[in-house]
Amino acid sequence: MEKKQEIFDWDDAYSIFSLIENEVPFKEYNEIEFKSAQGGFPKEFWKTYSAFANTNTGIIVLGITEKGKTIIVDGLDDEQIDTYKKQFWSDCNNLNTTNRNLLSNDDVKVIKVKGKQLLVFRVPYASRTERPVFLTRNPFGNTYKRNHEGDYRCTDDEIKRMLADSVAELKKDSLILMGYTLADLDAATLKQFRQLFMSSRPGHPWHALDDMELLKKIGAYRIDRKTKDEGITLAGMLMFGKADSLREQEALPNYFPDFRETLSLDPQIRWTDRIYPDGTWECNLLQFYLKVWQKLASILPKPFRLENDERVDETSTHTALREAFINTLVHADYSLSGNIIVWLDTEKFVFSNPGTLLVSLEQYYAGGISECRNPSLQQMFLLIGRAEKAGSGVDKIMVGWQESNWRKPFIELESQPDKVKLTLPMFSIIPDTVLDELRAIFGNIDTLAPDELTVLSFCQIEGSISNNRLQYILNRHRTDITSLLKKLCTEGYLESDNNGRWTTYKINAKVDTSNKKGDTSQSIDNVTDMKIKGDTSNNKGDTSKIKGDTSNNKGDTLTRLKKDELETQIMRVCKSNYVKMEVVAKQVNKSISYMKNKVFPQMIKDGKLEKHFPYTHNHPEQGYKTTDKYAIEL
Repeated sequence: MEKKQEIFDWDDAYSIFSLIENEVPFKEYNEIEFKSAQGGFPKEFWKTYSAFANTNTGIIVLGITEKGKTIIVDGLDDEQIDTYKKQFWSDCNNLNTTNRNLLSNDDVKVIKVKGKQLLVFRVPYASRTERPVFLTRNPFGNTYKRNHEGDYRCTDDEIKRMLADSVAELKKDSLILMGYTLADLDAATLKQFRQLFMSSRPGHPWHALDDMELLKKIGAYRIDRKTKDEGITLAGMLMFGKADSLREQEALPNYFPDFRETLSLDPQIRWTDRIYPDGTWECNLLQFYLKVWQKLASILPKPFRLENDERVDETSTHTALREAFINTLVHADYSLSGNIIVWLDTEKFVFSNPGTLLVSLEQYYAGGISECRNPSLQQMFLLIGRAEKAGSGVDKIMVGWQESNWRKPFIELESQPDKVKLTLPMFSIIPDTVLDELRAIFGNIDTLAPDELTVLSFCQIEGSISNNRLQYILNRHRTDITSLLKKLCTEGYLESDNNGRWTTYKINAKVDTSNKKGDTSQSIDNVTDMKIKGDTSNNKGDTSKIKGDTSNNKGDTLTRLKKDELETQIMRVCKSNYVKMEVVAKQVNKSISYMKNKVFPQMIKDGKLEKHFPYTHNHPEQGYKTTDKYAIEL
């Protein structure tokens, strides 16, 4: 009887996943599916084939039995492999089995694991025009997608949307809205568009056109050459429509652009600001963009610089943020339930829109490939200098965030209903506050490798972490990440929920750090308190200075000062301008960690200091200034 093996507990240096993936390399895929095949070619194979093709690729392995959290390597003999290969190619090209063959000979391989043969199929992600991939000759009831629970049968609405997205030239926003005229468009919004267009492209010949001709040029009004129908298009209504007209037509059944701002640390305050269709403004996309953009941009620093004698007060981070915002507006599927949500809180921007991603995740992160669901809307934002048509704009998003030394943006795909959510974190990969928290839990963490520290940092920030999530954070293969996670669990830093392929990991807060290198018997706060009170037991009687600070600043010297004297010094440094914390710390000869954890929070609470960016914890340009009340007394 074959010995069962825990998925996460193989004796090999690399797990069985790595053995398979070394033979069948895939830059990007969702997961691996194991199937026994001891009783013949598995009937469930084709459901998984359809699901991987319609979701985001995958690998199917025949010859392994998976039961809950355990697996058995059964293996296949030569006769079985030969029979299954012939059956696969026969069925794959039979329309009674599936409508589309996506595989080539290179996608089917025989590999050996633990001395036994396995038959492996690499199923690529079908392109937009190839989807849906379904079983038999009828897509309805026979199309599958993948979620964290396995294969599921798509609803008729999901299938209809895939069919609609599969047309050769995707122009969902070119739909003519019958019965709607120029009177349904907001004249003030159209005027604003002209002004922005002229500012962005001052010499463009379309500036001389009247409103009707301009609307035709930009795709807001269309005449169908075949049917002779004409009228305002879906793009025109979305960009310039009046609120009443937007509500009345049927092509936008759930149109509701929603900006939510949560910048208060008080859990009782749900929103600090919200912009949504409340009847006080014409809630078309241009107005939504103009209202929301100033909110988003105000969070980012605006350094002054000159280019060609003109002031430029935007950075690549502004460009990245705008690209993410515009992408949400032009790639949304406005026919779906759900709505556009732009969410800003103290640590991140989140952009969510209904619909599916038209390219694979690999193509998305690579950039350079543009598949736009609403090209007329994209063209309109392009004309006013707010959109990027060459590629998806993801390149600019990633570069802009990297230049701010913030965590890498990541995208999440949800189903039932379909939704695309892009998160742009607004803090560094390993914030100092998180390092302090990890030191408080584990003691000395200086011996950890950079990737290990990054894993712990993300786990502490997000509450839990998974292999899939780490693939977008670390520049490492998923099997290397598996080994890294196993090591951190073995050493007591992480604990797992042992949920098989969907295992998540959390910080092991119960870890005993008494034997870890560099651990002290006192917490960080106790050490700090000891120094402030003037403990000279380790300083040979010298009471003028307390030496040996270990709060993450080697060799830092903390001068003994009374609380009031220290605060007065700080307020003098910050009297006229916003000053960064590290500058203040250097001026008053204190450690940054001490200032961050002990001094500044209390001074802000007492109304002595104010933040430059009051609602953001980890802003790279955060500064502190003495409040007017106390500045006068200095």
